[in-house]
Amino acid sequence: MKRSEKLFAEARRIIPGGVNSPVRAWKSVGGCPRFISRGQGARITDVDGRSYVDMVCSWGPLIFGHAHPSVVRAVQEAASRGVSFGAPTPGEVELAREITGVYPSIEKVRLVSSGTEAAMSAIRVARAFTGKPGIVKFAGCYHGHVDALLVRAGSGAATFGTPDSEGVPEAFVALTRVAQFNDLGEVEGFLRSYGREIGAVIVEPVVGNMGVVLPRAGFLEGLRELTRRTGTLLIFDEVITGFRLAKGGVQELTGIAADLTCLGKILGGGLPVAAFGGRSEIMDKLSPIGGAYQAGTLSGNPLAVAAGLATLRDLGPKSYVRLEALGARLEEKIRRVLRDRRVQAVLNRAGSMWTIFFGVERVRNFAEASAADTQSYARFFHGMLERGFYLPPSQFEAAFLSLAHGEAEVDGAADAAAEALGSR
Repeated sequence: MKRSEKLFAEARRIIPGGVNSPVRAWKSVGGCPRFISRGQGARITDVDGRSYVDMVCSWGPLIFGHAHPSVVRAVQEAASRGVSFGAPTPGEVELAREITGVYPSIEKVRLVSSGTEAAMSAIRVARAFTGKPGIVKFAGCYHGHVDALLVRAGSGAATFGTPDSEGVPEAFVALTRVAQFNDLGEVEGFLRSYGREIGAVIVEPVVGNMGVVLPRAGFLEGLRELTRRTGTLLIFDEVITGFRLAKGGVQELTGIAADLTCLGKILGGGLPVAAFGGRSEIMDKLSPIGGAYQAGTLSGNPLAVAAGLATLRDLGPKSYVRLEALGARLEEKIRRVLRDRRVQAVLNRAGSMWTIFFGVERVRNFAEASAADTQSYARFFHGMLERGFYLPPSQFEAAFLSLAHGEAEVDGAADAAAEALGSR
């Protein structure tokens, strides 16, 4: 990995930490991050020529794997017509139609460029609609690097053990209440005590940013009932789960209609695009027809829109049957490895999203996730890397399967896990 080491050394001179997103620095697992030169299907290749089965998939967007022909063709064709106009394009209308067609709770939608923008904007319009400034979020749920949401956040913040970020004034988070995921009682208590000031509850309905954590039976339904009863908007952050667990995300699987929904990742097919949407009466609070301002020069960028349309149009019911089968196969095989090797760990999975937590018996919230043995995960990560499998370089991130993966990659991952755990 001589070239990766050289590039990382140079990057650290001119980029903070040598990376443009913190978890890429591998600080929680140690070692030198691999610099990737190309990807094809289920595999990536680093600058030193080593190939890996990729189970990060760009943190979720690449549901068809790398360089999916439809996406590549769509981007090439779009680029040949012009990369950006700062004016409306037909593709934006088509992508909005695709979104509203599979999310009945979304009557109107606005495109932005990142999940952070989507969450920030959804909260702003929720405040405008309700006239209430406060919000409730959940410990370990990450909704982007918005000042008011960097309170006991997951994702990279969890990786570095910094639940709050420097540079965020206390006043910016004073209106943010933090509950434990899967604890309806805490949410009910907040709404009972502070209901007059809480405009929205925002949640990852299946968490991916402290590792995969599933909702208990009745938890999401309880949130819907509590928020409806108190006149509080319910925001589902489906940036990860949207189009990943089903075409219509968790809302399709549960039948729960959120008031506002944040989307991203798969929505752009690997290019930077995200969205937020909901009922017309809420979304009409946005400028230019309402008083809640939101704008973006590259929102609805033609290249990202083209990639997103190509991805969504290729996804069908059989795609999700296939992903569930692959996920179930991986879960069964790795659980068997953990039993055979007598390793104390738990594997949480939702469809094609999964995480192994070491040193714990269950993970249902951020407190339990935080108790996981991160050193054991780091050893496992490097053991898998040596055997040609690229996992998230953090205990607190979800791994992903794509439609480019097959039984051979899943079985190979289980065999590699058996060897990695056996050599500890």
